[in-house]
Amino acid sequence: MGIFLLLLILSIIYLLLVMPCLDRRKEISDYLNCFYAHRGLHDNNNGIPENSLVAFEKAILYGYGIELDVQLTKDNVAIVIHDDNLIRVCGINKKVSETTYDEISKLKLLNSNIGIPKLTDVLNLVEGKVPLIVELKTADDIKNNCRIIANILDGYSGRYCVESFNPFIMQWFKRYRKKVLRGQLSTNYFKEKVDQNFLNKFMLSHFLLNFISRPDFIAFNIKYKNMLSLKINKWLLNTPLFAWTVRSHEQLEEIKNFFDSFIFEQFIPKETVNRK
Repeated sequence: MGIFLLLLILSIIYLLLVMPCLDRRKEISDYLNCFYAHRGLHDNNNGIPENSLVAFEKAILYGYGIELDVQLTKDNVAIVIHDDNLIRVCGINKKVSETTYDEISKLKLLNSNIGIPKLTDVLNLVEGKVPLIVELKTADDIKNNCRIIANILDGYSGRYCVESFNPFIMQWFKRYRKKVLRGQLSTNYFKEKVDQNFLNKFMLSHFLLNFISRPDFIAFNIKYKNMLSLKINKWLLNTPLFAWTVRSHEQLEEIKNFFDSFIFEQFIPKETVNRK
């Protein structure tokens, strides 16, 4: 009886830790059963770089939602770029956070003649035509990072939600932008060999910090969809799940009945976003 009681208590504690936000299912439903072009509908080898205005224009043309990445320059300009270092996309071995916007504005993406856009440029382009998933990259000064980006998003009238791998970023939005829908990005931190200590890897892989941010959805790496904690969120807690990153019709077919929305690249799904 003592062991049973202990297991029951531990199970309750576990569920309280991993539990998502439960009272905004109607709001998050507008973002479900949708397809989101990962960093825009890009083709890095053929002049349509990721996270560029031309990639976002193409996604809008096809009717897909858009997933994009935002971080700040040295002088606190919000730009749309994934990597924290410019080496892969611009050939410059320098961190975004150590580079001013004036310097970045002169760079071109992936051997094209296309530059890195500001977040405001992207919002002006999209104008609510399709829903956005805005991923906030982690930063040394989380409060400053969140405040600047949130202030920009405050002026946008289109549909958007935010997500991050960092639960403390989502905690900031929970505290200061309560109405903004938020998602917890995650993966199997052990198999992906992320540079974190064991405890952090374990807690992040199994959503044990969800109590901090109470996300409205979880965006998860499809390679590890069989992880127990993800299945518990899916089947027991009814947590909306976003799949990343789907790269073929075959992958989509394998996961379509498990995930609720799909972040994709490298192919064109037959389905289009559900415009509401």
